[in-house]
Amino acid sequence: MSYAPRNKFELTKAFAEDEALINKKLPKELHLRIFSYLDVISLCRCAQVSKAWNVLALDGSNWQRIDLFHFQKDVEGPIIENISRRCGGFLRQLSLRGCQSILDTSIKTLALLCPNIEDLNLNDCKKLTDTTCHALSRHCSKLQKLNLDGVAGITDLSLKNLSEGCPQLTFINISWCSNITENGVEALARSCPKLKNFISKGCKQVTSKAVGCLAKYCPQLEVVNLKGCCNVRDDAVQRLAEKCRKLHYLCLSDCSQLTDASLIAIAHQCRFLSTLEVASCSQFTDTGFQALAKSCCYLEKMDLDECILITDTTLMQLATGCPRIEYLTLSHCELITDEGIRHLSMSPCAAENLTVLELDNCPLITDASLEHLTSCHNLQRVELYDCQLITRMGIKRLRNHLPNIKVHAYFAPVTPPPSAGGSRQKYCRCCVII
Repeated sequence: MSYAPRNKFELTKAFAEDEALINKKLPKELHLRIFSYLDVISLCRCAQVSKAWNVLALDGSNWQRIDLFHFQKDVEGPIIENISRRCGGFLRQLSLRGCQSILDTSIKTLALLCPNIEDLNLNDCKKLTDTTCHALSRHCSKLQKLNLDGVAGITDLSLKNLSEGCPQLTFINISWCSNITENGVEALARSCPKLKNFISKGCKQVTSKAVGCLAKYCPQLEVVNLKGCCNVRDDAVQRLAEKCRKLHYLCLSDCSQLTDASLIAIAHQCRFLSTLEVASCSQFTDTGFQALAKSCCYLEKMDLDECILITDTTLMQLATGCPRIEYLTLSHCELITDEGIRHLSMSPCAAENLTVLELDNCPLITDASLEHLTSCHNLQRVELYDCQLITRMGIKRLRNHLPNIKVHAYFAPVTPPPSAGGSRQKYCRCCVII
C-alpha cells in the first residue's frame, strides 16, 4: 500500500482532475462518509478506480477499524508498517488474528505511530515476545482490549509492562500463554482496576493466588474464563464470587479440584450469572446445583459435561429455578434418566427458551426422553451420540413433532449373531447424522 496524500489541497486537486459525474454531484465530505463504511478489501478496490477515489479510500480516517484476518492469509511485517504510517492517530481497532509471520519490530512501529489504538487482537501471532508488550506499554496508554491468545512467547514481564503503561485495560486474553504465572497476573490486577474480562484458558500456572488478586483489585470483572487452570481451588472461587458481584460469564471447566463449595458461593453472590461452564468438574453434586438453581434465575447457558455425580435431582431443580436456559450440556452425565428429562421438558425454559440440549453418552436415556422433548417447541438441536437405548424410530417420532430439529446420533454396527456365520453387514451405520 503506497502512501496517499490526505490534506485538503491535494484532495481538491484530485477531484478537479477527475471528471467522473459522481465526483461532481456529491461533495467530498459525503464521499468520505460513504467510504467510511467499507471494509479493507472494498477500500483497496476503490483505491484503484481513479486518482480521486484513491485519495478518499486511503484517507486515514477510513482506517480506524481494521481486521486483516480475511484480507490475506499471512500478512507480513511491511504491510503492518505501511498501515501504521497511513493510519497514524486515526487507528482505534486492529485485528491481526492468525498473522503468524508478524515480528516484534512491526508491532513496535505500530505502537509508535498509532498511539490512540484501543483494541488490538494478536491471537495466534506466534513469533511475538515480551518486546511487543513493552512497546505497547510505552506508547499506547489508551489501550483497552488486548488479545494475546496463543502468543506463547510472552512471560510475566509482559503483564508487568502492561500494568505500568496501560491502566485503561478492560479486556485481556492470555490463553495458552504457558509462561505466565500468578506473579504476572497479580501485577496486572494491581494496576488495572477497570478490568472486566479476564481469559486465561490452559494457563496452569494461574493459581488460586492469581484469582484471589483479581478478586481483590478488579471488582468490575464480568467475564472470567479459567478453563484448564487446574490449580485453582474453592477458596479462590469463593473470593471471586464475593468481590465480583457483576459476574455474568464464568468458565471453570477442567478445574478438577473444585467442590460444591464453589457452586454454593457463586449461588449466594453472583445472582446475575447468565453463563456457567463447569465441564469435567467431577466433584460437583446435586447439592451445589440445587443452591445454584435457587438463586441464579438468569442462567441461559450451562455446560455440565462430565459432571458425573449429578442425577435427575439437578434437572428437577434447574427446571424449577432457571426459566431462561437456552443451551444445556449434560453429556457424560451417566446418572441422568428419562425422569430428569421429563421434568426438564415440563419446565418454563423448555416451553419458551431451550434451543440446544446435549445428551451424548447418557446411557440411561431412552426413546421416552424424546417423547418428552416433543413439547420443547423451540428446540433446534439435540446431541445423542452413544446413547445406546435411543432408536431410529424414536428420533423419527421426535422429528415428526419438530420437523426443523437437528438430531445428531451415532448407531454402532450390529454384531452378527453366531448363527450368521460371522458375515458382515452390507452397509455401515456409524456416525449417521440424521
